[in-house]
Amino acid sequence: MAIKLSARAAQELKTLMGKEVAESNMRPEAVLRLMVVGGGCSGFQYRMGFDEKVTPEDRVEEIEGVRVAVDAKSYLYLDGTEVDYQDGLMGRGFVFQNPNASGTCGCGSSFQV
Repeated sequence: MAIKLSARAAQELKTLMGKEVAESNMRPEAVLRLMVVGGGCSGFQYRMGFDEKVTPEDRVEEIEGVRVAVDAKSYLYLDGTEVDYQDGLMGRGFVFQNPNASGTCGCGSSFQV
């Protein structure tokens, strides 16, 4: 899998996953699911969340100590993408650096190819 997580993103995800497991909201074998859905300002939107269900069609790999699952269709758009975590004056959150995107909108969660 050519998807990458920055060290900051991986650390934040491990912290979030640990809290969810400790509070019994999630099983320890859950994965981070990355996906692309239609919509948004530019045509496609990034989605991410924890998921306890993995299908045989998913690509699953451990990246920086985080198990990541991506469905086959989303992988076509996410191949080569790096997910980073930023915490600054303009806010904090996860940011996608996608080499496949030909354009993005100002919100950073929508893109076009």
